[in-house]
Amino acid sequence: MTKMYLLLKYSCFLFYLSAGVNHFINPDFYFGLIPNYLPYPYGINMLSGLLEMILSLLILSPKYLKIGAWGIVTLLIFFIPSHIYFIRIGSCVPNGFCLDPWIGWFRLIIVHPLLIFWAWNVGKLSFRFVQ
Repeated sequence: MTKMYLLLKYSCFLFYLSAGVNHFINPDFYFGLIPNYLPYPYGINMLSGLLEMILSLLILSPKYLKIGAWGIVTLLIFFIPSHIYFIRIGSCVPNGFCLDPWIGWFRLIIVHPLLIFWAWNVGKLSFRFVQ
């Protein structure tokens, strides 16, 4: 395995494990980001945090790495409505934080696809290096 691949893999693990834990440590941060047309924001927040933690742990297992990586890609696709919702509400969460609108667009158009590409490459490259 190359050093670059290991860096991609372990940084992806740490990023999503930390993000998942943060859903439990700081749940109020996420409630305003969950579109108001979705029911059970508390459950959605907890489930997404739990899935981020589980999928990040799967990345560490050669046997389940592809499932973990593709699961993260799928989860990120499910998060797209949240990014659109954040832009629609003016990039300002009621009783929460406000950002310049361009940051919401930047996250949706640039950062989010890069996160998907990162997780996708962890899964794709694993096949080449683990076999």
